[in-house]
Amino acid sequence: MSEAPSLLSIDGHIATLTLNRPKSFNSLTFDMRVLMLEQIRQVELDKTVRVLILNANGKGFCAGADLMEGMAESTEDSVLETFGPIITALRKLDKVVLTAVNGVAAGIGAAMVTAADLAVIAEGAYMQMAFSKIALLPDGGLTWDLVRSMGYKRAYRAMIEATNISAQELKEYGIVNEVVPAEELQQYVRDWAERIAQLSPIANKVTKRAMRMSRDLTLEHAVIYEASQQERAAKSADHQAGVEAFKAKTKPVFPGK
Repeated sequence: MSEAPSLLSIDGHIATLTLNRPKSFNSLTFDMRVLMLEQIRQVELDKTVRVLILNANGKGFCAGADLMEGMAESTEDSVLETFGPIITALRKLDKVVLTAVNGVAAGIGAAMVTAADLAVIAEGAYMQMAFSKIALLPDGGLTWDLVRSMGYKRAYRAMIEATNISAQELKEYGIVNEVVPAEELQQYVRDWAERIAQLSPIANKVTKRAMRMSRDLTLEHAVIYEASQQERAAKSADHQAGVEAFKAKTKPVFPGK
């Protein structure tokens, strides 16, 4: 196995970014954060990629920042310059981000799960709000995300009491889509990614943009934004392929443009 702290592979329309510090439960060092951001940007620039699987080696998904490396001189700068850009890049990626949660997701690991478009978690895996144990607050957008999915009181309690949120609870809150047996996780995610890769990447992209935007828009402005994206989609080769397949009663093959 490569000693690189994160691994990127591309197979057809599917890219896989694998966290690769299993002995440290894939906690993120500074160098790892820099590398991951470069790899996400590489995926963004690859026009053949339609789905990004965010994966992890070992027994844990990501235990957060590597505290053994020590705290940065300016925590604010560290969050804004290395942690935040990873989360922002995942949210803005014009591909479908599908996360496979194989074990504990804590700290920035939890933020990566909430930033993904879709997520599958193994039975027995969980999300931990561990920040308060070292007198910090959740970052990476977690306060924004979890209050929307869990509600203020549940999210606040989880954060200040460093609660473990079980796989089943994560599904009930809509933070993950599916809970599967641990031994089936990788195959399940791969099969799902392959199905998504057959869908229209144009439709996937504009739908993702509209849904992300709608969280902060009024209904009126959401309708206006949807119309602008619909204009782009209607002029795409994907739309033409879909209409032709509908008329011919065949399965569409989307060119992705």
